Amino acid sequence: METMISFSAPSFLHIPTPHEPTTPPLRKSMFFSTTTTNTTTQLTNSPLLSIVHGNKSKSKLFTALSPSPLTESSNTPEAETEVEPKGEKFDWYSQWYPVMPICDLDKRAPHGKKVLGIDVVVWWDRNESAWKVFDDACPHRLAPLSEGRIDQWGRLQCVYHGWCFNGSGDCKLIPQAPPDAPPFHTFKKACVAAYPSTVQNGMLWFWPNSDPQYKDILERKKPPYIPEIDDPSYTSLMGNRDIPYGYEVLIENLMDPAHVPYAHYGIMRTQKPKEKVDREGGRPLELAIEKLDVNGFLAEQGWSKSKFMPPCVFYAYSHDQPAPSGENQKSSKQKKFSLIFVCIPVSPGKSRLIWCFPRNFGLWMDKIVPRWFFHIGQNLILDSDLYLLHVEEYKLMEVGSANWAKACFVPTKSDALVVGFRKWLNKYAGGQVDWRGKYSGVLAPTPPREQLFDRYWSHVVNCRSCNRAYKSLNVAEVALQIICVASIGIVAAMKQGTMSTFTRSSMVVVAVLSFALSRWLAHFIYKNFRYHDYNHAFR
Repeated sequence: METMISFSAPSFLHIPTPHEPTTPPLRKSMFFSTTTTNTTTQLTNSPLLSIVHGNKSKSKLFTALSPSPLTESSNTPEAETEVEPKGEKFDWYSQWYPVMPICDLDKRAPHGKKVLGIDVVVWWDRNESAWKVFDDACPHRLAPLSEGRIDQWGRLQCVYHGWCFNGSGDCKLIPQAPPDAPPFHTFKKACVAAYPSTVQNGMLWFWPNSDPQYKDILERKKPPYIPEIDDPSYTSLMGNRDIPYGYEVLIENLMDPAHVPYAHYGIMRTQKPKEKVDREGGRPLELAIEKLDVNGFLAEQGWSKSKFMPPCVFYAYSHDQPAPSGENQKSSKQKKFSLIFVCIPVSPGKSRLIWCFPRNFGLWMDKIVPRWFFHIGQNLILDSDLYLLHVEEYKLMEVGSANWAKACFVPTKSDALVVGFRKWLNKYAGGQVDWRGKYSGVLAPTPPREQLFDRYWSHVVNCRSCNRAYKSLNVAEVALQIICVASIGIVAAMKQGTMSTFTRSSMVVVAVLSFALSRWLAHFIYKNFRYHDYNHAFR
């Protein structure tokens, strides 16, 4: 269990202090790496770290991103006033977006999802042996196709009036059309919009534009690729959860290792400092942005590197370490692991997280321990700061995304990645997700805690492993109750003398144990698959 928890979020166990120059201006040294150009070139030439270089100089980037820790004027967002270079704007609708892990999709039924404010239906086309992503609206009367079914010919059927569609979105059947009527099903308005889609790294991705010119977009641009997920020498278990706060807050939180000892106290292991200043063991962290442009950024985190590949992927990975002295270099396998977070904008105040923590050791554990057992601890980690981030988003909404740098005081290097993300968001991506006018910008009222912390609808129904475990454990609970009642009934029905004292006592013990186990199991199911509140005051 402890091993599982240690790979459930970015704990950043040890972050040594990088070398710093002795005479740079304070603003330059606050958040940025002082590694040489050769080091940066080596990193960006790596297959894991390919990213397009911008034309801006490092010194300008350093000054634009780093707030001064000494004066109140440090919160003035200098970067927001910069003029964007021509052609350096990030287009939210010219990117690949992940929808769900393939392992959590059922080929027998369509699935309704929302990404970037677009309602889509995901379904398996057995005629083409491929996953398809359509607009989740039947062209007839706009009924959701995700509530439909796959018919006996492998077509997507709308269950409102029975219209059927093939894998290209063409309508193949309108049951209400007379045989002698014009072929209404061939009309363009009878077709449903089909989005380009592909499967990569165990996830289904789609391109959020159904215009025919993007039909072959995969040949021109591919989704971000992370080799560890497809490497058979690594584990690749995935999880997903719908999050009750927005994309920007989700990514910032995952880029912030300094919150781990506090928000996740008692459930995540972190390295203890030599001198503790508080119970949790918080300490200075040496984080630095090495390169930032329209394609994201690279960051140095001491023991690890990280990469933001917009709009969705934040990827941290450990440095290569030499084998221990005295060991055979060939026989010693270097332990490596990565933290991969895929953050999907759903709508204002809502996002979806897909996570995967590849490692090249302890592979046996994933073969023995079911995936749902790992998800129990991982969901607990998400719950432990969920309310904090939900409320934080409301406060940020009040001040406005353009005023983030004025509202937030971020003087230390531990916030370097968060500042870097805000720099990228403001400079290249318009300061926030482009919803194309679909939303008013007002967040929905905060729901009751039972709904906010709900695990069943946010995770269990969307995870095949947890869904099976939930159903199986409920069956086990009912079986224990039946055993309890049956044992008591047998004891009560048998006449005195027809059953030995030992047998009668054994039946009573079975009844009591069955009842106790059923109550414990009911509590376990509710706490881990339904609702688990979190109170930091009593941790």
